[in-house]
Amino acid sequence: MESQNIRKGLRRLSSTKLILLGFCAIILVGTALLSLPAASREGRTSITDAFFTATSATCVTGLVRFDTYTHWSLFGQIVIICLIQIGGIGFMTIALSIISLTKRKIGLAPRVLMQESIGAPQVGGMVRMTKFILGGTALVEGIGALLLSFYFCPKLGFWKGLYFSLFHSISAFCNAGFDLMGGEKPFSSLTLLYDHAYVNFIIMALIVIGGLGFFVWRDLVTNRFVFTKLKVHTKIVLTVSASLILLGAGSILLLEQGEACFAGMSTGEQALASVFQSVSARTAGFNSVDLASLTEGSQLILILLMLIGGSAGSTAGGMKTTTFAVIIKSIDTTFRRRKSVELFGRRMEEGIVRTATCIAMLYFSLSLVVALAIAHIEDVSLMAAMLESASAIGTVGLSMGITPEIGLVSKMMLAMLMLFGRVGSITMLLAFSSERTVAVSKLPMEKIQLG
Repeated sequence: MESQNIRKGLRRLSSTKLILLGFCAIILVGTALLSLPAASREGRTSITDAFFTATSATCVTGLVRFDTYTHWSLFGQIVIICLIQIGGIGFMTIALSIISLTKRKIGLAPRVLMQESIGAPQVGGMVRMTKFILGGTALVEGIGALLLSFYFCPKLGFWKGLYFSLFHSISAFCNAGFDLMGGEKPFSSLTLLYDHAYVNFIIMALIVIGGLGFFVWRDLVTNRFVFTKLKVHTKIVLTVSASLILLGAGSILLLEQGEACFAGMSTGEQALASVFQSVSARTAGFNSVDLASLTEGSQLILILLMLIGGSAGSTAGGMKTTTFAVIIKSIDTTFRRRKSVELFGRRMEEGIVRTATCIAMLYFSLSLVVALAIAHIEDVSLMAAMLESASAIGTVGLSMGITPEIGLVSKMMLAMLMLFGRVGSITMLLAFSSERTVAVSKLPMEKIQLG
């Protein structure tokens, strides 16, 4: 009887509430597993630290209280990578795949939930899209692990090298930023490999592929990579992603000339480090240089890149490249005195600027409020706190090293931002909204002055 009441209650919930509950349930399961004695190398991890790590992994963020390799046992590391995989491709993708394997008929409700979960434009074709996501993920992560094994296997031995290769391939593709490089130096990420172009380019390729989005790759495959045949969404994602990578890398390279961050590096190594950090800041969380040694200008660039993030329907977080593109184009539209936002010869739907502005303001305001609170509570610089909060809400994982030292209140605030960033701002707002109809304003209109 109780189970029937639970099922009826779940059916009454909106798809956005179910998505939020699904992520929360995964986080709680991860928390329980990571708090077990078997999950840590020494002793038991506290519930709050296990919760923070489970949230970071499920939300594919990468902010960590402990070095992943030195603190967590093999069991704990496997739990973390499983949470990353589930959080990266979406729990509804896995659920629909399991239902498909059982040959059961998939109703409309699971399809709608899947659509909301991955941000699909329509309900039709969800089963085919699920198969494409799983197949594409397995293929890309498998190739990434194979390529990385040529570095890790000779260095660590076959089985350990293969494990390291698979872990980092999944973490990079899911834009998670968790790493196992702490065996050489805790919390080092890829700083010891800043000059290893082979590993850097593989990690960057995995990050970019995961951050572009499943719909973009399906469009590219369907249209055989012919740019003129692609959908406007794909064109925007590719153009903005390439522009942000180049602008970010160029800015970091220019701002760090003669600074401590690039001390002892050749010109080629500086360029490689700049490109890697620009790519990683778009929600991956790996770093090949010490972020604390960067100038404030470069740190600000990283914060902006983290807030923008990857693309809709991808493993990445942030406000998304399409949101950023609409806002920039709306500014251009205002200057040109045009009525509608147009991109690549197409007019954008009504209200899209309002939605994009709402998303951007939510990301900027929430990250700023939490940064101010952390700076005050933890007595750290505002820049360090801002980078931490932007990293959390953008589900990035980059840090200036303050995460291991923060207290309970700061941990909970960052966990909230990570969940907000992974689930999505619109989904979160709809999940807590009881309004089911669009209210039409009947009040008299009066003009005000702007600017």
